[in-house]
Amino acid sequence: MRIEKASFMGGADFQSGDQTYKDVFETARLLAQNGITVLNGGGPGVMRAATEGAHAGGGRAVGVTYYPKYEHATYEGRDSLNHFDEEVVTTDYFERTQTLLEMGDVHIVFRGGTGTISEFGMSWALSRIHLGHSVPLLLFGEFWEEITRCLREYMYMREDEFRIYYVVTSPQEVLDTIRKLEQATA
Repeated sequence: MRIEKASFMGGADFQSGDQTYKDVFETARLLAQNGITVLNGGGPGVMRAATEGAHAGGGRAVGVTYYPKYEHATYEGRDSLNHFDEEVVTTDYFERTQTLLEMGDVHIVFRGGTGTISEFGMSWALSRIHLGHSVPLLLFGEFWEEITRCLREYMYMREDEFRIYYVVTSPQEVLDTIRKLEQATA
């Protein structure tokens, strides 16, 4: 399997000086330098950092967006500062997330809020349902160890569900994991 497109998911509230923003930027830059197209939700924060990183790496960024029919006080929407190369417009949040997940050959989830939890849950559930034929799920940051430990302890989970994601802690580890996954399925 060749990984050609990476879906980036994470919080909209991060600013360029935040460590998460920097991690996303560097990860997208490194992947773009290695020929991987960066996909994101077209908003601010992690999404904008992914686009900026892809461009810094000489690559392409695709924004999967939707435009609400009315003003949302708690939805960041489309970020006019996120200058991706191609836009895929969807009709609502669920279609946007589904399209972002379907388009990616790998899902990379960074720190975020409620929307990120939703994206993470959908990606993880799809990985479990399609075990052996699923899109790889990379969780960026050591904090995911604690989150998944709590899920293991307090939720009713199958043991094999904890073997279908990879916790990564650096942009280089993201690329190395992608390369190992490609080699394992070649």
